[in-house]
Amino acid sequence: MHVAMIGTGYVGLVSGACFSEFGHEVSCVDTDRVKIEALRQGIIPIYEPGLETLVVNNARAGRLKFTTRIEEAVPNADVVMIAVGTPSRRGDGHADLTHTYAAARDVAAALSGYTVIATKSTVPVGTSREIERIIREVRPDADVDVASNPEFLREGSAIEDFMHPDRVVVGADNERAAQIMATLYRPLFLLKTPILFTKRETAELIKYAANAFLATKITFINEIADICERVGANVQDVAEGIGLDGRIGKKFLHAGPGFGGSCFPKDTRAFVRIAEEAGAPSRIVEAVVAVNEARKINMAEKIIEACGEVKGRRIAVLGVTFKPNTDDVRESPSLTIIPTLQAAGALVRVYDPQGMEEARPLLDGVEWATDAYHCMEGADALAILTEWNEFRALDFVRMKSLMRRPIVVDLRNIYRRDEMAAAGFIYVSVGRVAAFPEPTGAA
Repeated sequence: MHVAMIGTGYVGLVSGACFSEFGHEVSCVDTDRVKIEALRQGIIPIYEPGLETLVVNNARAGRLKFTTRIEEAVPNADVVMIAVGTPSRRGDGHADLTHTYAAARDVAAALSGYTVIATKSTVPVGTSREIERIIREVRPDADVDVASNPEFLREGSAIEDFMHPDRVVVGADNERAAQIMATLYRPLFLLKTPILFTKRETAELIKYAANAFLATKITFINEIADICERVGANVQDVAEGIGLDGRIGKKFLHAGPGFGGSCFPKDTRAFVRIAEEAGAPSRIVEAVVAVNEARKINMAEKIIEACGEVKGRRIAVLGVTFKPNTDDVRESPSLTIIPTLQAAGALVRVYDPQGMEEARPLLDGVEWATDAYHCMEGADALAILTEWNEFRALDFVRMKSLMRRPIVVDLRNIYRRDEMAAAGFIYVSVGRVAAFPEPTGAA
């Protein structure tokens, strides 16, 4: 099949590369000439494990092309996927569909022959119908169906998620469009992947409902963590104890500094607006949004409390991305925590394996380290904000020799309390009682 992917952001580029790996002929379209030229040269604008190899190999095989000209990609396409950004709209938190509707108009002008246009971006309920209205307005003669095909990709493991998904969701209101989409995903049919065909509105809501539920699980365990600290319980044991219940499950029960990234923050805000406009407010998700925003400030205060005083003191921060295995810092807790520390007078030095270039324009007055150990030289405290693998096996002896004060605030719970105490650190984590080294000379 021939596929035109409109937008080469995270979703568009990953999806386009994976569809080409399935054997389809894919043309990725973007208005950013610099990005398109870089992609033609095999230079990938985002960090995603395995993506560069996938892009280079399929481009070399002639199945994956990049262009700025929508009229080159659309006329021969069986399926056109709209994968442009849908950021939160200023003022009300709703998804901004400016780029989505502009893409629909551009696609309509270039259509030739029967085509299925599918929304890959996360869009509010009713967007597919509005896209169809726009296309009919621009091209009354167009032979077209509009479908919804939301993505469920996790940054850092997107290739695996696309190739071996839990499910594929397709919203299509007639059999003709459903059959085209089934053909597109035929390789997954052969792997017996569950593929759910629904109405378009249902598919659009599934995406928001899924992200809202996962964000709720994260927020729930974070609130449990606060309770654990006050009653002397261990949140990791609590998470395991409830996660073993098959009705609950273990995933997304990891206490931390709150969720961030390109999906959960904007999608939960948009979900709240969708529910309000439908006349069925979601009080649970409203609370999730509010609690998550407050948590970022609370985590900065946790670091300050562990230090006693941060004015004029150096705080080493490991991790600025919202999760490991990505360079994405969008709405990362670090973008709230670090400025809050600075406002309290701290001198902050930061290291992240992939996210520093993305974070530089967003964090003023930060000193950027060359590696984890350089980051902690002369530090009065170390704060771990992202659970990169390379932070999981730090040399405790070297750490203690480099730091001015042996204080570690681990907001991802990647270390054991007893090990940190035995190594001589004051260790503060999330949802667990703080650990202190044995006094010198203790029996």
